[in-house]
Amino acid sequence: MRNLIRSKYGWVGIAIAFLLVISISSTIHYRVDLTAEKRFSLSASTKKLLHELDTPVTVKVFLTGDLPADYRKLAAASKDLLTEFRDQSGNYVRVTFEQPGEGLDDSARFHLYDSLARLGVVFEQSETVKAADAKSTSQVIMPSALVYYKDRQPYAIDLRSSRKVFKNFNVTTDVPQEDKEATRNAAEALLEFKFADAIDKLTRKYVPSVAYVIGNGEPVDRTVNDLGENLRNDYRLAVFDLKQGYPRAEDIDALIIVKPTQPFSDEDKLKLDQYVMHGGKIIWFVDKLYAEMDSLMRSQADFVAFDRNLNLDDLLFKYGVRINGDLLQDLNCSKIPLVIGYNPDNSPRMQRIPWPYYPFLSAGNENPISKNLDRVLPIFPTSIDTVQAPGIRKTILLASDTNSRVINSPALVSLNSVRTEEDFNSFRKSRIPVAVLLEGRFHSLFANRLLPAKKDSIAAALGQPFAIENATPTKQIVVSDADIVTNANNSTTGPMPMGMLPFENYRFANREFFLNSVDYLVSNSGIFESRNKDVTLRLLDKNKVAEQRTFWQLMNIVVPVLLVLGFGVVLQWRRKKMYTQAASKS
Repeated sequence: MRNLIRSKYGWVGIAIAFLLVISISSTIHYRVDLTAEKRFSLSASTKKLLHELDTPVTVKVFLTGDLPADYRKLAAASKDLLTEFRDQSGNYVRVTFEQPGEGLDDSARFHLYDSLARLGVVFEQSETVKAADAKSTSQVIMPSALVYYKDRQPYAIDLRSSRKVFKNFNVTTDVPQEDKEATRNAAEALLEFKFADAIDKLTRKYVPSVAYVIGNGEPVDRTVNDLGENLRNDYRLAVFDLKQGYPRAEDIDALIIVKPTQPFSDEDKLKLDQYVMHGGKIIWFVDKLYAEMDSLMRSQADFVAFDRNLNLDDLLFKYGVRINGDLLQDLNCSKIPLVIGYNPDNSPRMQRIPWPYYPFLSAGNENPISKNLDRVLPIFPTSIDTVQAPGIRKTILLASDTNSRVINSPALVSLNSVRTEEDFNSFRKSRIPVAVLLEGRFHSLFANRLLPAKKDSIAAALGQPFAIENATPTKQIVVSDADIVTNANNSTTGPMPMGMLPFENYRFANREFFLNSVDYLVSNSGIFESRNKDVTLRLLDKNKVAEQRTFWQLMNIVVPVLLVLGFGVVLQWRRKKMYTQAASKS
């Protein structure tokens, strides 16, 4: 090496080698992920999606600028992920970070924000208080991104997590407080799925078809407005009347049955059974008992919840579940507003009280549908039992918390359902299932019940033979509460989003759970595996940080400077010593 430097053209060779290294490094990208949870590694399905891109996809991220600390971390994670997307796609994913409305006057900015909101961009008002001068500043944050592909309508992504993480609290005495760092961490874990899912939905060549089933008293009014609007955005949505014919799995990727109120005939069940036997997928949202909040509000008294007699028990039992005739309660629940008196001007005085019939539901396990979701809010749910069904794998998607109980039918519903200490102590059960995923080869309920003539007529109607078992595995989801996917109606503003209650300024994750369920059944891309990613939250001890602030500032700022100075002094002393010895020898 020394001879190379001293040679006539040595420096030229070094310069050329240096330029070659720079050129090669700019074209070859390789990163080693040393994290335990592989937070910087993309799933195989995401890589496959990106490698198959042949047309540019543009991603505009609006989470930028002077952000609070928790959002800066989320913005940095988004930038790192999208850089990896760009590299894996061969620069077909093009990314920009921008602040919409910068430099515009108030009127133009308002119109721009309004148009972005119509596309699905979310806005958040953040208030920061500076400890030094106790001044607060307010700013508008847009934790969103828009994904563009060809001339299609851009796909909006909410970068926040639908799962809000709370610090440990007592469900009976404490008010829950959000752990913002853990919430943003949950959002970071979902970034890959959200961006990959958006690209997949924009670039897919086949759009799945989903049918909303009617014919047995299912609602077709504004209570399913949010359901229809969200399905229409991503799927080919249709309405199928079960009384008019047989659904074909070749034409309909999934059936959605929501809150039937009239009994299913054997002919109805036969149609659904054959749809499943030929590979069809069904999502069941069933209210087994009649229990409506309107009944309680109108009477302002107790009422009895009774069985609707939907005649579905034998069919669902054959598939591997039993919806029980009870009502589920949990102490970790939502609140309802009640009139507790009147003010001097005769206006009602309201108070929100805990309502155990509105229990919070969560996953409690590692499943791809409800993992990393916020709490889901049901209304008068019932419990589900799984039963033996050969060849069927069962996964609990939603369950109650750890302070639960069930009230068997006929169940008395009362405004004051927890009256005594004994009532309070009866909430001893935990993780009672409300939603179950069934996967595998289902067996027909009608396998040995039909005459040959009836089988022939079914074959003629379907255009394929009567089946007693799935040729290929399929999936179903059974939920023992239909109001998870219905929405309330506001008398002035119209239909509310699913998962929102009147007088409660909070939207639960009902919509996300529903859309994840549909997507899991009809999607074949494998993108869902990226929902299982975990990002471990490694936090500093805030008390120690405050106590040792000066020490670590010195360690990080002064010590490196001292080390450099010390190294320079030692080097200078060594050089002086070496040349002094050389001079004395000469």
